[in-house]
Amino acid sequence: MIAKTPAPPYYAVIFSSLRTDGDQGYGQAATRMLELAREQPGFLGVESAREDGLGITVSYWSSEAAILAWKQQAEHRDIREQGRSTWYAAFHTRVCKVERAYTFDSQ
Repeated sequence: MIAKTPAPPYYAVIFSSLRTDGDQGYGQAATRMLELAREQPGFLGVESAREDGLGITVSYWSSEAAILAWKQQAEHRDIREQGRSTWYAAFHTRVCKVERAYTFDSQ
């Protein structure tokens, strides 16, 4: 599903990852992180895709302060550590300011 974001400016956090083999509780943790992110002040939406071990998740936020608060959230911090030790072979996180956005919806 494509996230419904407000008019810019807002922020995007792009999380690209390569998974290790096996689930090892990853699916349950990913579901919990999405639930928790949706509860955070400043969260605007998320889009995610995974194919052949490569995952890309883009979360949208109202401000850099909201992103920092999410990064410092205790449960999220614990899950990130488990990601480093168990679920990810590699990952990159990029934070961007969205200055322009265009949409098309034929429906």
